[in-house]
Amino acid sequence: MSESFEQLIDPLGRHIEDLRISVTDRCNFRCTYCMPEEGMQWLNRSDVMSFEEIERLARIFVERYGVKGIRLTGGEPTVRAHLPVLISKLSKLVGPDGPVNLAMTTNGATMRLVADPLKQAGLKRVNISLDTLDRAKFHQMTRRDELNNVLDGICAAQEVGFDPVKINAVIERGINDSEILDLATFGREQNVEVRFIEFMPLDAEGHWMNDKVVGQAEILEKISAKYPLEVLPARGAAPADRFRFLDGGLYGEGSPGSMIGVIPTVTKPFCGDCDRVRLTAEGDFRTCLFANNEFDLLTALRSGESDDQVADRIEAAVATKWAGHQIHQVNFTRPSKSMSQLGG
Repeated sequence: MSESFEQLIDPLGRHIEDLRISVTDRCNFRCTYCMPEEGMQWLNRSDVMSFEEIERLARIFVERYGVKGIRLTGGEPTVRAHLPVLISKLSKLVGPDGPVNLAMTTNGATMRLVADPLKQAGLKRVNISLDTLDRAKFHQMTRRDELNNVLDGICAAQEVGFDPVKINAVIERGINDSEILDLATFGREQNVEVRFIEFMPLDAEGHWMNDKVVGQAEILEKISAKYPLEVLPARGAAPADRFRFLDGGLYGEGSPGSMIGVIPTVTKPFCGDCDRVRLTAEGDFRTCLFANNEFDLLTALRSGESDDQVADRIEAAVATKWAGHQIHQVNFTRPSKSMSQLGG
């Protein structure tokens, strides 16, 4: 580990401690809020970061700047060949506060096949996307008939010992908002923490409208009508507001199924506490999911720049991190890329 530890701090005094890395822009789903059904222009393999390049950049963030958490995203990360090899490399990174906390967000469709190799390689936590429990609606939202495989994948993740297993559910009015209570019940029964995510203006078709957003207050009202809730203390820069079931759930206080989370990106932005940055699959560094600029680190690596030179680029980029995404403001501009290309 580097002995010259520095803190990576943006202009508003926020400490950067969380890095999201997209390992591929490809996906085996076509979720309506993420990418178009057809016509995606995939990156050439030569334009995607290699495992060695990902490891090198991650090492700078962890060992030089003390980044505590890395989350792998896509596209769908499990479609990247030999993913456990990358997990093994990253899981060995150690910062000033100890080993990096390595997590992954996945659609879960192939978890039955990959859960154990990923766990053995050093992956600590998984978030699995599940927006509906209805097979027909699942097909409508993902354009794939994979609900049974996702449900089995959740079980597989639990069986190999990922703890906790969290479920990400994007709620869109008129699509799956009638299932909010069903998803909360699923979390209680399956002993997983369901995190409800407000629908964000990153859909590939550009059809997002504010009236499609189901806000945090409405989500909580629907759930608490059957399962009374109380708010849990905030956890630093964590994006989700968390709530516990007053009855303790079916598995007892403190179990994953005894609580839910809501990520209120639109109605209650958490930008003021944001500690995250991200790398796209082609090695572009972004300081915000909604940023309109990005900084090419992969070209810097491939042109032979030293770690110190790359670090200077990272610091210069973080110096541009803005106060927030400005959704609902007149000067808000949608990013030019869809969620799958950004590594959301």
